[in-house]
Amino acid sequence: MTNQALNVRLVHLYEQMLLIRRMEERLSQDKAAGHLPGAAHLYIGQEAVAVGICDHLRDTDYITSTHRGHGHFLARGGDPRAMMAEIWGKGTGICKGMGGSMHVADVSKGILGANGIVGGGFAIAAGAAFGARLDGKSGVSVCFFGDGAANQGVFSESMNMAAIWRLPAIFVCENNLYSEFTPSHEITAGRLQDRARAYGIPVEVVDGNDVGQVWEAGARAVERARDDGGPTYLEAMTYRIHGHAEAESNLLGKGRYREDAEIESWRARCPIQKLKAELLAAGAVSVARIEGIETRIAALVDDAAHFAETSAEADAELSFDIMFSDQTA
Repeated sequence: MTNQALNVRLVHLYEQMLLIRRMEERLSQDKAAGHLPGAAHLYIGQEAVAVGICDHLRDTDYITSTHRGHGHFLARGGDPRAMMAEIWGKGTGICKGMGGSMHVADVSKGILGANGIVGGGFAIAAGAAFGARLDGKSGVSVCFFGDGAANQGVFSESMNMAAIWRLPAIFVCENNLYSEFTPSHEITAGRLQDRARAYGIPVEVVDGNDVGQVWEAGARAVERARDDGGPTYLEAMTYRIHGHAEAESNLLGKGRYREDAEIESWRARCPIQKLKAELLAAGAVSVARIEGIETRIAALVDDAAHFAETSAEADAELSFDIMFSDQTA
């Protein structure tokens, strides 16, 4: 890739990360204002992981996500309007308002779903990888998960299956150092990366706040999967700037599980600001171009929010068709 082509790619990655950040910031405001039903788990701080991986995926590829899945949905090309409406519980949402924040999905784009069940995406991703192997279209399946989910038994089961059958699966651990309100080192024995090594799966550990590092590791993993090289385990070291869930202070009372100094130290390592500074320093983009991107993204977010606010509420009667079979009789 030439320097010019690389710079074009990096500007695209910057735009994608900024879209995720601004959408999440808007959702944080909406939640604080009492507009959103249910919980909201935001991706602020982790944007480089989803964007760096998903940039390599084709229409025939799949991803599975987590309860913190808005970033994955948008990075994979999900519709911002449909996502926002879903989180608002509106009928125009991507799941007709019946899934909410933790279950945004779009099978037409290979987005097999965010998942309110911790570790719920492992087996789905392994199954999708097996299906991709059978259909012969060189499809790849990516499983995004957090470090806390790695303590679920299905993690090992899925890696074992992927290794034995050489499935085109990529396990992407977004290691943000916390399992809900507990530091991961207090509940996780050993290094997560060594669990993948035990199955003979290639491992890469990268700075999850450096989109360039993630992008390069993602390129190698996707190429290996498409070339019948089997699965890869990628561990991206990152951090969530917001709490486990919005308004978590209401759950914790006066309790604390991390210090402000720690949060601010990671805020200073913002992946978006890091890439912006690098692009400007290299002369790959002008200040005016950056301002133009900001304006365009802001308009897109405003449009998505207005669409959600003015859409009709979800039809509760759909539960009889979506969740159950012929229960209205």
